Amino acid sequence: MGSMNTSLTHADIVARTGIDEPMIERLVHRFYDKARADAILGPVFDSRVEDWDHHLARMCSFWSSVATMSGTYHGNPMMKHIPLPIDAKHFDRWLALFEETAAELCPPVAAEHFIERARRIAQSLELGVALQAGARLRMGERFHRGEAS
Repeated sequence: MGSMNTSLTHADIVARTGIDEPMIERLVHRFYDKARADAILGPVFDSRVEDWDHHLARMCSFWSSVATMSGTYHGNPMMKHIPLPIDAKHFDRWLALFEETAAELCPPVAAEHFIERARRIAQSLELGVALQAGARLRMGERFHRGEAS
């Protein structure tokens, strides 16, 4: 099938997954509707997000960059998450809601594409939050606040 180049371009990803900006917008908005109403995640977002229109626009841009290599997001998610009072239970809940929302709104190939990236992002952010809190996780370990490390 043509060249053996393994780096996918924006056009390749869109063609393979069907992911477009309207799909990203629906996913982001529905996910955050759920997250804001969630007993575990809602209070964290309520305490940090003042301008939801701005936050949702940034998250659409973030997911466009992550999912389709659009290059529209310029920010540092790690620095935004490090100071938050979050741990494994928050990341698990975030992933559960995100995966549920992707499955509801996206065709299977697109949902899988989003979910694969969401899992990598959650793992990376959890490691960063743990390190900042002084926990050194071994492979496969999870970060729980209030436990000796």
